Amino acid sequence: MPSKSPSATRQLAAREKDITVLDLLDRILNKGVILYGDLTLSVANVDLVYLSLKVLLTSIEKAEEMRRAGTERYLQTTGDREA
Repeated sequence: MPSKSPSATRQLAAREKDITVLDLLDRILNKGVILYGDLTLSVANVDLVYLSLKVLLTSIEKAEEMRRAGTERYLQTTGDREA
């Protein structure tokens, strides 16, 4: 079996990693993504506005699933403390 050249291997890997915007959006909505960030608006080295951002991108179904799982974990841990 002949071995592949490095450029052919790279091209094959690039094709396997190709992803469309629709595929990316589908993955984000199915799994969920949390983005954190800080934004500071300043003029002449004087900070005027500071924003701390936390954004959750997911589908409503996934958000409900995460909420139910979190509630169940909370109830399990508080139930252990009461026993």
